[in-house]
Amino acid sequence: MKAFLRKLWPWLRNKYFLTITIFVVWMLFFDQNNMLDRLKMRSEIRQLEAERSFYQEQIRHDSTRIQELTTDRENLEKYAREQFLMKKAGEDVFLVVEQADGRDAGK
Repeated sequence: MKAFLRKLWPWLRNKYFLTITIFVVWMLFFDQNNMLDRLKMRSEIRQLEAERSFYQEQIRHDSTRIQELTTDRENLEKYAREQFLMKKAGEDVFLVVEQADGRDAGK
């Protein structure tokens, strides 16, 4: 142990080594943009990029769906019937609700 300290002591007394060490410690822990904050920000950036890619995929899907609805009258009618329960005048609509085990509720 004493031999290690004897080898280390001249390095610790060197003003350049001491200055660089203090600078590195300051930059790693005490600076406004320290390493801990950088790691947190990097994690947050990854999360936000994942969200961005999810929403871009959603936008592509929705744009395709809008294109289908605006170009095909049958798709528009099907969408209106399924999503908004719309019907034609004089038409009766029967809803078939399935139970959790896959059987029809009316059986």
